[in-house]
Amino acid sequence: MEYVQLTSLTEPQLVAYIQSLGQPAFRGRQIYKWLHEKQVTDFSQMTDQPKAFLEKLSEAAVIETLTIARKQVSKDGTVKYLFRLPDGNCIESVVMRYSYGNTICVSTEVGCAMGCRFCASTQGGLVRRLTAGEICAEVYAAQKDVGERISNIVLMGIGEPLDNYNNVLDFLRIISSDHGINIGMRNISLSTCGLVPKIAELAQECLGLTLSVSLHAPNNTLRSSMMPVNDAYPVEELIAACRAYQQKTGRRISFEYAMVKGVNDTPACAEELAHLLRGMSAHINLIPINPVDGSQYSASDAKNVNDFKERLIALGMNATVRRRLGTDISAACGQLRQEAKGESDQ
Repeated sequence: MEYVQLTSLTEPQLVAYIQSLGQPAFRGRQIYKWLHEKQVTDFSQMTDQPKAFLEKLSEAAVIETLTIARKQVSKDGTVKYLFRLPDGNCIESVVMRYSYGNTICVSTEVGCAMGCRFCASTQGGLVRRLTAGEICAEVYAAQKDVGERISNIVLMGIGEPLDNYNNVLDFLRIISSDHGINIGMRNISLSTCGLVPKIAELAQECLGLTLSVSLHAPNNTLRSSMMPVNDAYPVEELIAACRAYQQKTGRRISFEYAMVKGVNDTPACAEELAHLLRGMSAHINLIPINPVDGSQYSASDAKNVNDFKERLIALGMNATVRRRLGTDISAACGQLRQEAKGESDQ
């Protein structure tokens, strides 16, 4: 029997489903609030619903939940979670504390098919895509555990969000709902390695979120050596899609640029990057990469990263260096999951 995954349903979908069971629409709206405002994990906690109806509902539907398999707390306050799903698969989420509030970095897939050569998430490939409810459960479980409100979300964990487009779109609608946790779209950032057709689709939604593009190199030769996706969607197509996205939405785009020692951190790369993005309302986020076991890449030193940033600024670009968080707790996406898999294989 295939159960209906209640937490993955948007409010209109949930109301329609409850009505299909012979119940009035208001019960659907009540249940939606139980799931996403009060974040219950068991039907018995829905105390304003008829017991007979809840018994019937529990026979046909499930509330998507996860458990904390491992938790690590950094000296800088960053909290890294390894969450276990009911099917035994594991994903990761990271809560980062900033002056403006708590941000959670969520996963959107179990594993990743994109194959970026500097990323731990892609080791082992894609296992499956997460449902909208499972992504929501990452936010709810982390918020409950830290005991503080999470006000910002970045979809930059394990997986490529636009490779799981429909589920991610439902997640965004649910998480920003007035009848749920109500995290506004302007407090949400979605990262993509550059799936051009999906960027075009997302533009039509005009959601108001921040699109973060994992660029990491200013030309096709270098980018293809780091990111296989560039063979399908080369730099020229990607940047054209980004310009079209910006024209449609009016939103500034953030370009993620992982600083890899001796690969993409030269003055020539900085000048090429500035030329590539000139004329756009863009922010370049320079990222000193976290060390990843099995990767041939290592991080640029702090002076080189700063020199790269200053060169970009001199060339008229808006550039900053991302603050490194959680390096003492394997905070790079995919590292903790790989450690757990290695332990289970022994």
